Amino acid sequence: MHHRPSVFKACVFLFAASACLASVVQAADSKLDNVLKRGHLIVGTGSTNAPWHFQGADGKLQGFDIDIGRIVAKGLFNDPSKVEFVVQSSDARIPNLLTDKVDMSCQFITVTASRAQQVAFTLPYYREGVGLLLPNNSQYKEIEDLQAAGDNVTVAVLQNVYAEELVHQALPKAKVDQYDSVDLMYQAVNSGRADAAATDQSSVKYLMVQNPGRYRSPTYAWSPQTYACAVKRGDQDWLNFVNTALHEAMTGVEFPTYKASFKQWFGVDLPEPAIGFPVEFK
Repeated sequence: MHHRPSVFKACVFLFAASACLASVVQAADSKLDNVLKRGHLIVGTGSTNAPWHFQGADGKLQGFDIDIGRIVAKGLFNDPSKVEFVVQSSDARIPNLLTDKVDMSCQFITVTASRAQQVAFTLPYYREGVGLLLPNNSQYKEIEDLQAAGDNVTVAVLQNVYAEELVHQALPKAKVDQYDSVDLMYQAVNSGRADAAATDQSSVKYLMVQNPGRYRSPTYAWSPQTYACAVKRGDQDWLNFVNTALHEAMTGVEFPTYKASFKQWFGVDLPEPAIGFPVEFK
């Protein structure tokens, strides 16, 4: 009877020591250390979706996701060029992380609870939504004008099973014409067959940047979804580092880089982060 407490204490000590050792081993094996030793970051992304990730006239990748990858590379090596981009399909974004083919995926990944069971999401770096693209000379200015026009308004949208439901969330009485491609959707607006096109707000903003004075967009947008990068689960050090790099790009020392990218791809001048009490706690 007298030996049991000491045996119990020994077991507790061994368990604690094992947990501590496991923690040390995990820290030593962090992706952060491995990337630093390798000397460059590997980012999985796409190549066909402007303004997020696409090939420029010189054949090189560019876009907002590409800039985000370079921001993380600069945080690692003080050199935004020390990044290798692996072009992957959308359905490879998670598998390539799980097999360590890439260090992180940054490919306009929509955050969902289901996906968060497979990967760890970083801080969000963009909030997407549905916006409306109108000709610059449209008689309609804001969402209230379009809503008041009822079924006199025709909205072009990319064909999918939720197209009508999506449009009617904002314009309950509008007529909805579905098209097989975004090019046909925009042609409908250009030719006057549609009063507006409903599509990702980022695409609306990018098209307005590419065609100054040709289009306009109401301030209203709907159906929000969050974009974040993703990393492999189970490595808190690596997740913390990437979050730090993104956080300081959006609120701190690297804000000028993030702001310039946002302006280039979306035509929006972001306000400077407030000085003083951290905005995260307001």
